[in-house]
Amino acid sequence: MTLVCLGILIFAGLGWAKTYHFASTKIDPSATGDVDISKDKNGNSNVNLRVEHLAKPGLLTPPANFYVVWFQQSGDNPENEGQLQVGNDFRGQLKTTTPLHNFDIFVTAESDPTAKTPSDQIVLRATVHE
Repeated sequence: MTLVCLGILIFAGLGWAKTYHFASTKIDPSATGDVDISKDKNGNSNVNLRVEHLAKPGLLTPPANFYVVWFQQSGDNPENEGQLQVGNDFRGQLKTTTPLHNFDIFVTAESDPTAKTPSDQIVLRATVHE
């Protein structure tokens, strides 16, 4: 019986998500967003990032072509996690999985979606502690 209860608690814990809120910057102060982090069965972090009120990158000063999502663990270089596409409704979403548990997430405006290092045009930032 104890083993069954423990199994249920572990399984239930895998499905729960913790939400982190993005802080906007002066580059696009109206931008908002959230990041939901949940664990998969292997202990990885499932990341569901949602943004709203994010201007098209070409409307920024200086203009850019793309938004890129970056993950950075303390002491490590930032990693490009992919392009964040923004629709005509000024919303975007990116879902991915990472082995990281404590890391910064930030969104930058870029000229190249495959950039190896982030530009200094950070539009949103959040810190994840799992």
